[in-house]
Amino acid sequence: MIKKSLAVLSISAAFYIQAQDVSNVRNTLGVYSGSTNEGTAKFNAMAGATGALGGDATSLFNNPAGLGVAISSEITGTLLLSNYTNKSSLYGNSASYSNSNFNIGNVGGVATFQLLTETPWKFVNLGFNYSGESLDDYIETPGLNTIQFGNAINNLELNRHAYDRRGLKSKMNIGVGANYDNNIYFGAGLNFHTVELDQFDTAEFKVSDIATNKVFFEQFAKQYTPFSEKASGFSMSLGALGKLPGGFRWGAALETPTWWHIERVFNYYEINGSDGVAAENRNLRTPLKATLSAGYVASKNFSMNIDYTIGITKPHYKVRGAAETEMNDFFSDHANNVSEIKAGAEYRIKDFRIRGGYAFASNPVSPVSMNTYRQDGSDALATYNNLFASSRNTVGLGIGYNFKSFYVDAAYQHSNTKYNSPFLFGYNDGNINSSYYSANSFVDSESSAVADVQNKRNNFSVTFGWKF
Repeated sequence: MIKKSLAVLSISAAFYIQAQDVSNVRNTLGVYSGSTNEGTAKFNAMAGATGALGGDATSLFNNPAGLGVAISSEITGTLLLSNYTNKSSLYGNSASYSNSNFNIGNVGGVATFQLLTETPWKFVNLGFNYSGESLDDYIETPGLNTIQFGNAINNLELNRHAYDRRGLKSKMNIGVGANYDNNIYFGAGLNFHTVELDQFDTAEFKVSDIATNKVFFEQFAKQYTPFSEKASGFSMSLGALGKLPGGFRWGAALETPTWWHIERVFNYYEINGSDGVAAENRNLRTPLKATLSAGYVASKNFSMNIDYTIGITKPHYKVRGAAETEMNDFFSDHANNVSEIKAGAEYRIKDFRIRGGYAFASNPVSPVSMNTYRQDGSDALATYNNLFASSRNTVGLGIGYNFKSFYVDAAYQHSNTKYNSPFLFGYNDGNINSSYYSANSFVDSESSAVADVQNKRNNFSVTFGWKF
């Protein structure tokens, strides 16, 4: 056993939440509660700002009433090349990692049905949309030789730490939109979500055998990791949009919480060496979201749109034990009601299209205080404004060309965020077992090392569409 016990300066939900894997917090906020960012090339180029414009299947992301705007049937398919880079720094030492994925990012379609009646109802349209998003995210942080653990036999120095997530998130939407007098539009959607991911949390130490003077490196895994999750979720959305004089448009939509059922298989470790594999399941309710939109269509050649989305509630797990209670207490104390503002525009020159957009999502976490290792290896209480996650900026650019019934669009989208990533916290007091384990020993630490992480993502998408 190798243990380092440090004075705890603050007892709060933030302290106890670290007894679990930090990935639980990040995945709850990002994977399960985050918005869908992968649509058609037009949607991506405009940074997702289409709530008051509508007209295609991606309307199901922001406002299903946009389905009612379509006057012709349409099928689209989008190829997506995504790349991310994580740079993680700890007291001047940094490591970077990049990776790319290529997949079918989006498939959608709208079927229009013109109502040949004398009533003001003009169209009733059906739509479907599928989007897939890679969850791959690897963060490696260099070690610090002043962060040491030891006893009479071995001395350990932190050599590196890594969070590694692999997986896929998908969303299938189906909906209906109606056109009333070419002036007001109504819509409703059903949203089916799936997630499959594998999560790793490992620390590597430089081990010095005091008796033999041998030096070697040993890898430790966080208690209850690695774990694999398969999850399914369901939500519903309602919306309306309308036209105003002068080319202005408005939109309003509401999406219910997503009710997730999460199945997890994980490794566990015991001091006596009786390690094994276990399974559990959890039910999560993510925030209720509302979206308000404003649009302007100057002519057939120019349009623009602004969307504002806010999470009205906070994530909440169904309580089945202490772990869910701790998570709920943390989100109650530290989760913000996330807001996102998106603006986008399109300009047409005959059959050629030019698009651009910008989006900003606010920080989902309020300031958190925790015991943190200093550069000299001592510890002190520190407060972080961007712990686990932070605000996100997204910029999109795109072009397109219309070949009458057939069209091709292309887009580039860049997003970036900076946040603080804690790791290494874990202890075993007889009631809580959250240490880091190797085949030979385990490490306890009641303080965290906190890295500065910069995440950059670049998406390149191409959409092929057919209107009929």
